[in-house]
Amino acid sequence: MIKKVFRQMLVSQIVSVMTVTLCLLIDSIMIGRFLGVDAMSAYGLSTPLLLMFAAFGAFISTGVQVMCGKTMGAGDRDATDACFTASALLVAGVSLAGLSVIFGFLSPITTMLGAGRPGPGNAVFGPTREYVKGFIIGAPAFLAAQVMVPYMQLSGNRTRLVAAVAAMIVADVSFDLLNVFVFRGGMFGMGLASSLSYYVALAIGMLYFFKRDCMFRFRPRTLRKTTFGNLLRYGMPVVVNQVCVVLQAYLLNQILLNVSGNLGVAAYSVISTMGNTCYCFGTGVAAVALMLSSIFYAEEDRSSLRELVRVMTRYDVILALCVTVLVVIGGGALSGLFLGSKPAARELTARGLRLFALCLVPSALNSTLKNYYQGINRSGLTQLTSLLQNLVMSVLSAFVLSRFIGVNGVWLSFLCGETATLLILSAIVWKHRGRIDLRADTYAMLPPDFGVPAENCLERTIRTLDDAMDSSQQAMDFCLLHGLDRRLSNMISLCIEEITVNIVEHGFVKDTRPHQVDLRLVMQDGSRIIRIRDNCINFDPTVYLELHKADDPSAHVGIRMVLAMVKDAYYVNTLGLNNLTLTL
Repeated sequence: MIKKVFRQMLVSQIVSVMTVTLCLLIDSIMIGRFLGVDAMSAYGLSTPLLLMFAAFGAFISTGVQVMCGKTMGAGDRDATDACFTASALLVAGVSLAGLSVIFGFLSPITTMLGAGRPGPGNAVFGPTREYVKGFIIGAPAFLAAQVMVPYMQLSGNRTRLVAAVAAMIVADVSFDLLNVFVFRGGMFGMGLASSLSYYVALAIGMLYFFKRDCMFRFRPRTLRKTTFGNLLRYGMPVVVNQVCVVLQAYLLNQILLNVSGNLGVAAYSVISTMGNTCYCFGTGVAAVALMLSSIFYAEEDRSSLRELVRVMTRYDVILALCVTVLVVIGGGALSGLFLGSKPAARELTARGLRLFALCLVPSALNSTLKNYYQGINRSGLTQLTSLLQNLVMSVLSAFVLSRFIGVNGVWLSFLCGETATLLILSAIVWKHRGRIDLRADTYAMLPPDFGVPAENCLERTIRTLDDAMDSSQQAMDFCLLHGLDRRLSNMISLCIEEITVNIVEHGFVKDTRPHQVDLRLVMQDGSRIIRIRDNCINFDPTVYLELHKADDPSAHVGIRMVLAMVKDAYYVNTLGLNNLTLTL
């Protein structure tokens, strides 16, 4: 089921990741084609500030992914609502503070970005200032849209995510065209067009949170002393990552100004924008890896974590290779989208795009492993990877290579930096393992004593009634083997049979999708826990029985019998899956 869930989540996650990059991509194309090279340079100089705001959104969003993964995996509904409440308050606070600072110090900030001081001979200061002013109006929606994504994924609202992104793209293109041909608002209009399109996407996504069946509630009374601390702690690794990204953009801009002037910065702004779009595929895989690893780690599910590493690295390589081939083949055409009438800038950009694309495979692997390690509480390894990947190795490579081969050295620095980071990360993993080993189990980096020993865990996949009956018998044999008496073993077997047969007979026939049930029976430290996970329509047997408790006692006898057998029953629907945990 992990492969199916991963694949289902991946498409919507890649699309949702593009909420940050698509508006910037569209603006970049419009600016390059209609406003000129100086405007393109101004756009490139404003990029570090835009990335800084993206860093705050990613910071809170990542904290949500990890924290909600753990609280939902542990069955703590109040803690899940506390996370939702805290994240909403943080978005409001950061948005208000950001707007106040930017509008209060707009000109000094523009100078700090490298646009120089205002004057008749400075062609980039004004456009940079105006674009920042227009874009920052959308800061609240920009941040909220990023934080909304993990909640939509956890609740299984992937279609709504795709609809929000599609509406955002249509709105941004429409607003940009209106700005260029009707209102002629220049760079301010371009920034404002992005802001308005973010509000369109947010409005569509927010409708879910006002629905009666929404999984998340804004409940300030659920906040605990540790809520904000945990949310910030889980999100901290992404702060390191985004700070490195901002510094990388700033330092590469300075290196390019020295090597090739404004032309190099303009080319880099195109490469950076296209690169962010290319990165969306690896970032999407990484985001799914973070969410799933957090849930499986909270469940101490060793086998699922191992399978997750195999699946995520396979998707990384396949998707990144496809994107690399497309960019290498279409580098000239892509650069023409931005700089069609500027042959010198177009040629420089096309060459840079092709050299940049070579880094996509190691970059995707680095990003996904980094997120996975964050999900399994190895935040030190996550932060080290961020530092190496997004700052130290790339900037060092650019500084050295540009001295020998000029601007091409900057473009090659991405490949050198990502490859060096992957080698260093692999060396750390191999040291932990004690030998060089490329298998996924090695890169899972799980301690030997993590989770339930294989001999104390029965795992089965059920696709038919025969599978359900066979699994029930296997559970009986498993219980007897572990020293349980025949009466208790038979009770556990009957419990599994009732639930799984009920899912196959009633859940599988509700639609035409392929379905399965994943059964996990765990015996450890005297406890006996059954976890049943299926991909059918939402069904909470605990709520169902509560709603029908006044019915004829002979009705719903299977569910009544099962819930009477267990000490505790916990249900949650997350990632579009029903998860029922029974403690006997």
